[in-house]
Amino acid sequence: MGKRAIWLAAGALVLTACTPRTEPPAAASPVAVSAEDSARLRQVGAAILFWSQEERERNFPAMEKIFPGNVVKAGGKVRPLPKGAPLPLADAEVAAFMAAQKVAGLIVLQDGKIRLERYAMGYGPNGRWTSFSVAKSVTSTLVGAAIRDGFIKSIDDPVTRYIPDLAGAGYDGVTIRQLLTMTSGVRWNEDYTDPDSDVARMFAEPVPAGQDPTVAYMRKLPRVDEPGSKFVYKTGETNLIGVLVRRATGKTLSAYLSEKVWRRYGMERDAFWMTDQTGAEVSGCCLSVSLRDYARIGQLTLDGGKGIVPDGWFAEATKTQTTFPGGGYGYQWWTIPGGYYAAQGIFGQVILVDPASKLVMVASSAWPKATDRDLSQQRLAFAMKVLAAAKQ
Repeated sequence: MGKRAIWLAAGALVLTACTPRTEPPAAASPVAVSAEDSARLRQVGAAILFWSQEERERNFPAMEKIFPGNVVKAGGKVRPLPKGAPLPLADAEVAAFMAAQKVAGLIVLQDGKIRLERYAMGYGPNGRWTSFSVAKSVTSTLVGAAIRDGFIKSIDDPVTRYIPDLAGAGYDGVTIRQLLTMTSGVRWNEDYTDPDSDVARMFAEPVPAGQDPTVAYMRKLPRVDEPGSKFVYKTGETNLIGVLVRRATGKTLSAYLSEKVWRRYGMERDAFWMTDQTGAEVSGCCLSVSLRDYARIGQLTLDGGKGIVPDGWFAEATKTQTTFPGGGYGYQWWTIPGGYYAAQGIFGQVILVDPASKLVMVASSAWPKATDRDLSQQRLAFAMKVLAAAKQ
């Protein structure tokens, strides 16, 4: 369910951290961090991939105590997730899967009802767990919301209409659609193990005063392929999507997500979105959400997002728009053979959706590796057991 470089990419985005916090931030307004904290930020962020298992299990549910960020406020009205008939899966089988995969939270919805919900490692319904690149799918949803609200005319608009400081660079003529599908044709190296890769250098290089760090870096990159012709996973482009949404709406991503999804759809708990050195959300990753609210994100796609995104948005966003060896990609959603789609992040984070069964499966995990082919295959095999059980 994804290649190693793709999974590593999301972790590489966590190149922003400051001194540890004892309380979560209370406001959603951007606050830039100092140059000294920005330097610590890169050091702590780069270490995430190499945290011990104990550190992962301790920190993944407490990222707001380590990193700067904004709160995504929930509203007063919560969308209910009533109990459904328990899935006919043996408790021992579920427990064995969770233990082998270091799963802290597992939930399955069908027809909007909870058919399975389990917690481990001290996690529970009132907590939050980090998402890594699951956040990319949420960011793409904000593009849909901005189109419905009239802030963005079309995903076929040129990116430079909304980010004019990219004009004269590799993004001339590139559309929002091509950012969403990661087919811009701009050169990018996503290998986090390479200290000279783009994803490693993006937040490490000095940023000229008054410039957005993502835009300042991305405008340096040359075009090497015709736009729309080739899929290359680029975390930096999801960060550009976040810049575009902020500029189009005039709002922070946290405030807009609260307004359009968290309050309107009825999320249960506040979320936390990490920010970069300028106080802007790192839109390619780093959103911490409760297990049930992750499930509601999946349910939102099945429900169609009426009143939030244009009609048909999720049908387009979650279908294969471009392919690569072994998989497909929509608008920041992975497409999987069999008609499934997923939001995915390193260390075992996933929202897997089967439209045919109206089923959503979420796992919040602390894998011992950022990505692992065997763990990915085992998780998919378990998901197929869940789907089979749901049809009984």
